[in-house]
Amino acid sequence: MPFYLVQASYGTQATAAMIKNPQDRAAAVRPVIERMGGKLHGLWLAFGEYDAVVIAEMPDNVSAAAVSMAVGSSGGISAYRTTPLLTTAEAMEAMKKAGGVGYRAPGA
Repeated sequence: MPFYLVQASYGTQATAAMIKNPQDRAAAVRPVIERMGGKLHGLWLAFGEYDAVVIAEMPDNVSAAAVSMAVGSSGGISAYRTTPLLTTAEAMEAMKKAGGVGYRAPGA
């Protein structure tokens, strides 16, 4: 299954609620991902541009988008970014395919 990196920022109300009542957000996210046929590999809290980082496997882009829509529509998230990831084997396969494409840069 493809891997995805998800970065999210909590809204001010969600952050205030977590401060008032600390909770394991991985326990909330895991069943959502699993209902879409995916697997949560980890959820980390962060500080900076994003408040949470997730690594998950999902069966396909449609399932990953469904999770994004479900979480994003909850109102607790102010920013949400999903990045599809390639394994090194997949990246090498892409490099080999790219080598046979024959693309020429403008002016070349």
